[in-house]
Amino acid sequence: MPYTVVFTPEAEAQLIELYGYIAGEASAEIAARFTDGIVGHCEGLSTFPNRGNRRDDIRPGLRICSYRRRVAIAFHVTDDRVNILGVFYGGQDYEGAFNEEM
Repeated sequence: MPYTVVFTPEAEAQLIELYGYIAGEASAEIAARFTDGIVGHCEGLSTFPNRGNRRDDIRPGLRICSYRRRVAIAFHVTDDRVNILGVFYGGQDYEGAFNEEM
């Protein structure tokens, strides 16, 4: 049974911000392709949700996977859901972002 993938409002805002940054630096078409690729990668977690590295040292149940070596995707898996918690581009400090929440 596939898992449901849900983006938190924070993750959605990060994707929108990333789209705006890439569109400003390159083009809207490139930005759309890149952010759509991230969303597709996240949606792929519905069939294999436990990929990536567990980072219980940052937050219990936190997992991190990457997209094209430029994006870190932070997520949490429950019984039937994958919650996308954050999308961090180009070396953004995801560890610090989650430590601030605690």
